[in-house]
Amino acid sequence: MFGKQQDPSRTEKATPKRLRKQRQEGNVPKSQELGKVVSLLGGLIILNLWLGPMSERLKLLFRHYLQYGSEFTVNSESIYALFVALSLDIAYLILPVLLFLALLGYIAQRLQVGKLWTTKVFKFKWARFNILRGLKQCFFSPMTALRALKSLIFSLILGIIPGMVLWNEYLNFLPMYYATPEGVAAYMLETGFTVVKYSMLPLIVIAAFDVWQTRYAYNESLKMTKDEVKDERKQAEGDPVIKNRQKRKMLEFMAKRMLSNVPKADVVVTNPTHIAVALSYNPSEAPAPVVLAKGANRLAERIKEIARENRVPIRENVPLARALYKSVEVGEMIPEDLYKAVAAVLASIWRLKPRSH
Repeated sequence: MFGKQQDPSRTEKATPKRLRKQRQEGNVPKSQELGKVVSLLGGLIILNLWLGPMSERLKLLFRHYLQYGSEFTVNSESIYALFVALSLDIAYLILPVLLFLALLGYIAQRLQVGKLWTTKVFKFKWARFNILRGLKQCFFSPMTALRALKSLIFSLILGIIPGMVLWNEYLNFLPMYYATPEGVAAYMLETGFTVVKYSMLPLIVIAAFDVWQTRYAYNESLKMTKDEVKDERKQAEGDPVIKNRQKRKMLEFMAKRMLSNVPKADVVVTNPTHIAVALSYNPSEAPAPVVLAKGANRLAERIKEIARENRVPIRENVPLARALYKSVEVGEMIPEDLYKAVAAVLASIWRLKPRSH
Protein backbone atom coordinates (compact mmCIF):
# COMPACT_ATOMS: atom_id res chain seq x y z
CA MET A 1 0.00 0.00 0.00
CA PHE A 2 1.20 3.53 -0.80
CA GLY A 3 2.91 5.10 2.21
CA LYS A 4 3.43 1.87 4.15
CA GLN A 5 6.50 1.77 6.38
CA GLN A 6 9.36 0.09 4.49
CA ASP A 7 11.50 -0.67 7.54
CA PRO A 8 10.24 -3.97 9.04
CA SER A 9 11.78 -3.11 12.42
CA ARG A 10 9.53 -0.07 12.82
CA THR A 11 6.39 -1.74 14.10
CA GLU A 12 5.38 0.49 17.03
CA LYS A 13 3.04 3.47 16.78
CA ALA A 14 4.55 6.87 17.40
CA THR A 15 4.52 7.93 21.03
CA PRO A 16 2.80 11.16 22.13
CA LYS A 17 6.22 12.75 22.66
CA ARG A 18 7.29 11.99 19.08
CA LEU A 19 3.99 13.31 17.71
CA ARG A 20 4.35 16.53 19.71
CA LYS A 21 7.91 17.02 18.46
CA GLN A 22 6.83 16.54 14.84
CA ARG A 23 3.99 19.06 15.28
CA GLN A 24 6.40 21.60 16.79
CA GLU A 25 8.56 21.23 13.68
CA GLY A 26 5.54 21.77 11.43
CA ASN A 27 5.38 18.16 10.22
CA VAL A 28 1.64 17.42 10.14
CA PRO A 29 -0.61 15.48 7.74
CA LYS A 30 -2.25 17.75 5.18
CA SER A 31 -4.29 16.74 2.15
CA GLN A 32 -3.73 18.86 -0.96
CA GLU A 33 -6.79 17.51 -2.73
CA LEU A 34 -9.08 18.60 0.09
CA GLY A 35 -8.03 22.21 -0.44
CA LYS A 36 -8.87 21.99 -4.15
CA VAL A 37 -12.32 20.54 -3.49
CA VAL A 38 -13.06 23.08 -0.77
CA SER A 39 -12.07 25.91 -3.14
CA LEU A 40 -14.33 24.60 -5.90
CA LEU A 41 -17.23 24.00 -3.57
CA GLY A 42 -16.74 27.36 -1.87
CA GLY A 43 -16.60 29.11 -5.21
CA LEU A 44 -19.86 27.49 -6.23
CA ILE A 45 -21.55 28.57 -3.01
CA ILE A 46 -20.31 32.17 -3.00
CA LEU A 47 -21.17 32.68 -6.67
CA ASN A 48 -24.73 31.50 -6.02
CA LEU A 49 -25.04 33.91 -3.12
CA TRP A 50 -23.17 36.88 -4.63
CA LEU A 51 -24.15 36.57 -8.29
CA GLY A 52 -27.26 38.75 -8.01
CA PRO A 53 -25.57 41.75 -6.34
CA MET A 54 -22.54 41.31 -8.61
CA SER A 55 -24.60 41.42 -11.83
CA GLU A 56 -26.52 44.49 -10.68
CA ARG A 57 -23.28 46.25 -9.78
CA LEU A 58 -21.76 45.40 -13.18
CA LYS A 59 -24.82 46.79 -14.97
CA LEU A 60 -24.53 50.05 -13.07
CA LEU A 61 -20.84 50.31 -13.84
CA PHE A 62 -21.31 49.75 -17.58
CA ARG A 63 -24.18 52.21 -17.78
CA HIS A 64 -22.29 54.84 -15.85
CA TYR A 65 -19.03 54.67 -17.79
CA LEU A 66 -20.68 54.22 -21.20
CA GLN A 67 -23.20 57.00 -20.59
CA TYR A 68 -20.63 59.57 -19.55
CA GLY A 69 -17.72 58.28 -21.64
CA SER A 70 -18.02 61.05 -24.20
CA GLU A 71 -17.74 63.67 -21.47
CA PHE A 72 -14.55 62.17 -20.00
CA THR A 73 -11.55 64.49 -20.18
CA VAL A 74 -8.28 62.64 -20.57
CA ASN A 75 -5.50 64.00 -18.34
CA SER A 76 -3.29 62.69 -15.57
CA GLU A 77 -5.71 63.66 -12.79
CA SER A 78 -8.77 62.14 -14.45
CA ILE A 79 -6.91 58.92 -15.35
CA TYR A 80 -5.74 58.57 -11.74
CA ALA A 81 -9.26 59.22 -10.40
CA LEU A 82 -10.67 56.67 -12.89
CA PHE A 83 -8.10 54.12 -11.82
CA VAL A 84 -8.94 54.58 -8.12
CA ALA A 85 -12.70 54.40 -8.77
CA LEU A 86 -12.41 51.25 -10.91
CA SER A 87 -10.12 49.63 -8.32
CA LEU A 88 -12.66 50.21 -5.57
CA ASP A 89 -15.49 48.89 -7.73
CA ILE A 90 -13.55 45.76 -8.67
CA ALA A 91 -12.53 45.23 -5.03
CA TYR A 92 -16.19 45.47 -4.03
CA LEU A 93 -17.03 42.73 -6.55
CA ILE A 94 -14.08 40.39 -5.94
CA LEU A 95 -13.15 40.76 -2.26
CA PRO A 96 -16.24 38.96 -0.87
CA VAL A 97 -15.43 35.97 -3.08
CA LEU A 98 -11.75 35.94 -2.12
CA LEU A 99 -12.43 36.40 1.60
CA PHE A 100 -15.01 33.60 1.60
CA LEU A 101 -12.58 31.25 -0.17
CA ALA A 102 -9.81 32.23 2.25
CA LEU A 103 -12.09 31.51 5.21
CA LEU A 104 -13.02 28.09 3.82
CA GLY A 105 -9.35 27.32 3.15
CA TYR A 106 -8.47 28.27 6.73
CA ILE A 107 -11.26 26.10 8.14
CA ALA A 108 -10.19 23.14 5.97
CA GLN A 109 -6.59 23.43 7.18
CA ARG A 110 -7.64 23.95 10.81
CA LEU A 111 -9.81 20.83 10.74
CA GLN A 112 -6.90 18.82 9.37
CA VAL A 113 -4.04 20.24 11.42
CA GLY A 114 -5.67 21.74 14.51
CA LYS A 115 -4.21 24.67 16.41
CA LEU A 116 -0.60 25.04 15.33
CA TRP A 117 1.83 27.95 15.13
CA THR A 118 5.54 27.33 14.62
CA THR A 119 8.46 29.09 12.97
CA LYS A 120 10.64 25.97 12.75
CA VAL A 121 9.41 25.30 9.22
CA PHE A 122 11.55 28.29 8.14
CA LYS A 123 14.68 26.91 9.80
CA PHE A 124 17.50 26.18 7.33
CA LYS A 125 18.24 22.45 6.90
CA TRP A 126 20.93 21.01 4.65
CA ALA A 127 18.86 17.84 4.19
CA ARG A 128 16.44 19.82 2.01
CA PHE A 129 19.24 20.37 -0.51
CA ASN A 130 20.07 16.68 -0.91
CA ILE A 131 19.88 16.34 -4.71
CA LEU A 132 20.06 12.55 -4.79
CA ARG A 133 17.29 12.24 -2.24
CA GLY A 134 15.17 14.73 -4.16
CA LEU A 135 15.66 12.84 -7.43
CA LYS A 136 14.78 9.57 -5.73
CA GLN A 137 11.55 11.06 -4.36
CA CYS A 138 10.69 12.53 -7.78
CA PHE A 139 11.23 9.42 -9.89
CA PHE A 140 11.31 6.36 -7.64
CA SER A 141 8.97 7.15 -4.77
CA PRO A 142 5.57 5.36 -4.59
CA MET A 143 4.12 8.53 -3.08
CA THR A 144 5.18 10.52 -6.15
CA ALA A 145 3.46 7.98 -8.37
CA LEU A 146 0.31 8.23 -6.24
CA ARG A 147 0.30 12.03 -6.41
CA ALA A 148 0.75 11.88 -10.18
CA LEU A 149 -2.12 9.39 -10.44
CA LYS A 150 -4.41 11.61 -8.35
CA SER A 151 -3.52 14.66 -10.42
CA LEU A 152 -4.20 12.70 -13.62
CA ILE A 153 -7.62 11.57 -12.34
CA PHE A 154 -8.36 15.14 -11.26
CA SER A 155 -7.48 16.40 -14.72
CA LEU A 156 -9.54 13.73 -16.46
CA ILE A 157 -12.57 14.53 -14.34
CA LEU A 158 -12.25 18.26 -14.99
CA GLY A 159 -11.84 17.54 -18.69
CA ILE A 160 -14.31 14.75 -19.41
CA ILE A 161 -17.30 15.91 -17.37
CA PRO A 162 -17.37 19.46 -18.83
CA GLY A 163 -17.00 17.93 -22.29
CA MET A 164 -19.95 15.61 -21.71
CA VAL A 165 -22.11 18.45 -20.40
CA LEU A 166 -21.25 20.70 -23.33
CA TRP A 167 -21.87 17.83 -25.79
CA ASN A 168 -25.37 17.42 -24.37
CA GLU A 169 -25.95 21.17 -24.59
CA TYR A 170 -24.74 21.80 -28.14
CA LEU A 171 -28.31 21.89 -29.53
CA ASN A 172 -28.99 24.88 -27.29
CA PHE A 173 -26.07 26.93 -28.63
CA LEU A 174 -27.76 28.11 -31.86
CA PRO A 175 -30.82 29.64 -30.14
CA MET A 176 -28.43 31.77 -28.08
CA TYR A 177 -27.94 33.86 -31.24
CA TYR A 178 -31.35 35.35 -30.69
CA ALA A 179 -31.09 35.65 -26.91
CA THR A 180 -30.49 38.86 -24.97
CA PRO A 181 -27.15 39.45 -23.21
CA GLU A 182 -28.83 38.67 -19.89
CA GLY A 183 -30.18 35.43 -21.35
CA VAL A 184 -26.75 34.42 -22.66
CA ALA A 185 -25.15 35.19 -19.30
CA ALA A 186 -27.82 33.26 -17.41
CA TYR A 187 -27.43 30.25 -19.71
CA MET A 188 -23.65 30.28 -19.39
CA LEU A 189 -23.84 30.47 -15.61
CA GLU A 190 -26.42 27.72 -15.41
CA THR A 191 -24.31 25.48 -17.64
CA GLY A 192 -21.23 26.27 -15.57
CA PHE A 193 -23.02 25.33 -12.35
CA THR A 194 -24.09 22.06 -13.96
CA VAL A 195 -20.48 21.28 -14.89
CA VAL A 196 -19.25 22.00 -11.36
CA LYS A 197 -22.11 20.07 -9.77
CA TYR A 198 -21.39 16.88 -11.72
CA SER A 199 -17.66 17.27 -11.19
CA MET A 200 -17.89 17.65 -7.42
CA LEU A 201 -18.99 14.12 -6.51
CA PRO A 202 -15.94 12.26 -7.90
CA LEU A 203 -13.68 15.05 -6.65
CA ILE A 204 -15.10 14.71 -3.13
CA VAL A 205 -14.43 10.96 -3.26
CA ILE A 206 -10.82 11.60 -4.33
CA ALA A 207 -10.38 14.21 -1.57
CA ALA A 208 -11.77 11.83 1.09
CA PHE A 209 -9.38 9.12 -0.06
CA ASP A 210 -6.49 11.59 -0.05
CA VAL A 211 -7.26 12.69 3.53
CA TRP A 212 -7.25 9.06 4.71
CA GLN A 213 -4.17 8.12 2.70
CA THR A 214 -2.23 11.19 3.86
CA ARG A 215 -2.87 10.38 7.51
CA TYR A 216 -2.06 6.72 6.96
CA ALA A 217 1.27 7.57 5.29
CA TYR A 218 2.04 10.12 8.03
CA ASN A 219 1.44 7.63 10.85
CA GLU A 220 3.44 4.96 9.02
CA SER A 221 6.38 7.33 8.52
CA LEU A 222 6.52 8.09 12.26
CA LYS A 223 6.49 4.46 13.41
CA MET A 224 9.26 3.56 15.85
CA THR A 225 11.29 0.50 16.71
CA LYS A 226 10.76 -1.22 20.05
CA ASP A 227 14.18 -0.01 21.21
CA GLU A 228 13.28 3.59 20.41
CA VAL A 229 10.07 3.28 22.43
CA LYS A 230 12.03 1.81 25.37
CA ASP A 231 14.66 4.54 25.20
CA GLU A 232 11.99 7.25 25.11
CA ARG A 233 10.21 5.69 28.07
CA LYS A 234 13.49 5.62 29.99
CA GLN A 235 14.08 9.28 29.21
CA ALA A 236 10.56 10.19 30.32
CA GLU A 237 10.41 8.04 33.45
CA GLY A 238 14.11 7.66 34.20
CA ASP A 239 16.31 4.60 33.89
CA PRO A 240 14.79 1.86 36.14
CA VAL A 241 18.27 0.77 37.26
CA ILE A 242 19.20 4.30 38.30
CA LYS A 243 15.82 4.87 39.92
CA ASN A 244 16.14 1.66 41.96
CA ARG A 245 19.66 2.62 42.95
CA GLN A 246 18.49 6.07 44.08
CA LYS A 247 15.55 4.56 45.94
CA ARG A 248 17.85 2.09 47.69
CA LYS A 249 20.23 4.86 48.74
CA MET A 250 17.36 6.97 50.01
CA LEU A 251 16.01 4.06 52.06
CA GLU A 252 19.47 3.40 53.46
CA PHE A 253 19.82 7.04 54.45
CA MET A 254 16.39 7.04 56.09
CA ALA A 255 17.21 3.82 57.91
CA LYS A 256 20.49 5.23 59.25
CA ARG A 257 18.77 8.39 60.40
CA MET A 258 16.02 6.36 62.04
CA LEU A 259 18.49 4.01 63.78
CA SER A 260 20.36 7.00 65.21
CA ASN A 261 17.23 7.75 67.28
CA VAL A 262 17.02 4.30 68.86
CA PRO A 263 19.36 5.19 71.80
CA LYS A 264 16.89 7.95 72.74
CA ALA A 265 14.02 5.47 73.10
CA ASP A 266 12.43 4.49 76.41
CA VAL A 267 11.51 1.00 75.22
CA VAL A 268 11.66 -1.27 72.15
CA VAL A 269 8.56 -3.43 71.67
CA THR A 270 9.05 -6.69 69.70
CA ASN A 271 6.88 -9.56 68.49
CA PRO A 272 9.67 -11.06 69.27
CA THR A 273 11.74 -11.86 66.13
CA HIS A 274 10.19 -10.21 63.09
CA ILE A 275 9.15 -6.72 64.27
CA ALA A 276 10.71 -4.08 66.51
CA VAL A 277 9.29 -0.65 67.38
CA ALA A 278 11.21 1.94 69.43
CA LEU A 279 9.07 4.28 71.57
CA SER A 280 9.85 7.46 73.48
CA TYR A 281 7.65 9.42 75.87
CA ASN A 282 8.45 12.96 76.98
CA PRO A 283 5.39 14.94 78.12
CA SER A 284 7.20 18.25 77.53
CA GLU A 285 7.62 17.43 73.83
CA ALA A 286 4.46 15.46 72.95
CA PRO A 287 1.26 14.53 74.82
CA ALA A 288 1.61 10.85 73.82
CA PRO A 289 4.46 8.40 73.16
CA VAL A 290 6.19 8.79 69.78
CA VAL A 291 7.57 6.09 67.47
CA LEU A 292 11.28 6.82 66.96
CA ALA A 293 12.06 3.79 64.78
CA LYS A 294 10.46 0.64 63.47
CA GLY A 295 11.49 -2.23 61.25
CA ALA A 296 10.92 -5.82 60.23
CA ASN A 297 13.25 -8.79 59.86
CA ARG A 298 16.88 -7.58 59.46
CA LEU A 299 16.04 -4.00 60.34
CA ALA A 300 14.23 -5.20 63.46
CA GLU A 301 17.32 -7.15 64.50
CA ARG A 302 19.45 -4.06 63.98
CA ILE A 303 17.09 -1.97 66.14
CA LYS A 304 17.36 -4.54 68.93
CA GLU A 305 21.16 -4.66 68.66
CA ILE A 306 21.41 -0.89 69.05
CA ALA A 307 18.95 -1.01 71.95
CA ARG A 308 21.09 -3.61 73.76
CA GLU A 309 24.27 -1.61 73.11
CA ASN A 310 22.64 1.49 74.63
CA ARG A 311 20.81 -0.38 77.44
CA VAL A 312 17.38 0.47 76.12
CA PRO A 313 14.77 -1.95 77.59
CA ILE A 314 13.30 -4.49 75.13
CA ARG A 315 9.84 -5.88 75.79
CA GLU A 316 8.08 -8.66 73.93
CA ASN A 317 4.43 -7.89 73.20
CA VAL A 318 3.22 -9.52 69.96
CA PRO A 319 -0.18 -7.77 69.47
CA LEU A 320 1.17 -4.36 70.51
CA ALA A 321 4.24 -4.64 68.28
CA ARG A 322 2.12 -5.59 65.26
CA ALA A 323 -0.41 -2.83 65.93
CA LEU A 324 2.30 -0.19 66.31
CA TYR A 325 4.13 -1.37 63.16
CA LYS A 326 1.00 -1.31 61.00
CA SER A 327 -0.75 1.83 62.27
CA VAL A 328 1.98 4.31 63.23
CA GLU A 329 4.71 5.87 61.06
CA VAL A 330 8.11 6.97 62.32
CA GLY A 331 7.85 10.37 64.03
CA GLU A 332 4.11 10.04 64.77
CA MET A 333 2.36 9.72 68.10
CA ILE A 334 0.62 6.47 68.90
CA PRO A 335 -3.19 6.37 68.42
CA GLU A 336 -5.49 6.73 71.38
CA ASP A 337 -6.63 3.08 71.31
CA LEU A 338 -3.04 1.98 72.12
CA TYR A 339 -2.55 4.33 75.09
CA LYS A 340 -3.34 1.72 77.75
CA ALA A 341 -1.14 -1.00 76.27
CA VAL A 342 1.85 1.33 75.83
CA ALA A 343 1.31 2.87 79.27
CA ALA A 344 1.41 -0.59 80.83
CA VAL A 345 4.73 -1.37 79.13
CA LEU A 346 6.25 1.97 80.16
CA ALA A 347 4.97 1.62 83.72
CA SER A 348 6.61 -1.81 84.06
CA ILE A 349 9.92 -0.28 82.98
CA TRP A 350 9.68 2.75 85.24
CA ARG A 351 8.88 0.55 88.22
CA LEU A 352 12.15 -1.28 87.71
CA LYS A 353 14.14 1.85 86.80
CA PRO A 354 12.41 5.05 87.87
CA ARG A 355 12.90 8.06 85.60
CA SER A 356 11.88 11.67 86.02
CA HIS A 357 9.81 13.30 83.28
